[in-house]
Amino acid sequence: MVISWSDSLALIVFLISWVGYTSFARRKAKTTNCIARVMHQQRILWMSQVIAKEVRVGEAALLANLERNIAFFASTTLLVLAGVLTLFSQVEKLETVIASIPFTAPPNHALVQVKLGMLAGIFVLAFFQFTWSMRQYGFVNVMIGAVPLDKTGTDKNLLAYARQMAVVQDQAAHSYNYGLRSYYYSMAALCWFIHPWMFIFASLFVVYTLYQREFNSKAVIAITAAQAHLEKNPLYVRKG
Repeated sequence: MVISWSDSLALIVFLISWVGYTSFARRKAKTTNCIARVMHQQRILWMSQVIAKEVRVGEAALLANLERNIAFFASTTLLVLAGVLTLFSQVEKLETVIASIPFTAPPNHALVQVKLGMLAGIFVLAFFQFTWSMRQYGFVNVMIGAVPLDKTGTDKNLLAYARQMAVVQDQAAHSYNYGLRSYYYSMAALCWFIHPWMFIFASLFVVYTLYQREFNSKAVIAITAAQAHLEKNPLYVRKG
């Protein structure tokens, strides 16, 4: 199989965009307000309130709702993966469809299989991330069930325990986020079937979209402002 230089370049740009942005976002989140950073602070406050509650039905309901969302994506990912694997037996028909689209690059039989393989790999990765996220939310449920009641909410050991609960919940949210990113990049990978230059553009556009939503969105601004208001409340200052 001979891969053109444009296809090779497009694949390299795609991989660098995905791995590079993930590494960049992780480092930048340590010093800049973003969805990951402000939500981590919110989770610490949330778990700090749990230790002072005798009835924790509300927390169980909220976590169950989060798990349902993840379960939906996990099951959907399996369906999408099954569809992609089915296309391996219909490569010739797929090539005919691709060739009928205006301005597309001439389909290469072996390269089309590589593209399908990459799509399958992306959704396998997404499935692993979603299922690991579900398990970690289950761990948080167990930790909430194990924490003793402290109506004053001032015990230092329990506050430290609450922070660790927030860390586990944070890791569950990260896995969920990584699974969602896989869906974003799968949309870019679809463009490779049309043309490598479109694949490059789509990869960069995904990076731009992710950055805007995670670092510059109105949601980040609103949550950051809400965090500032919470910190002015004496009850939250005492527990933070």
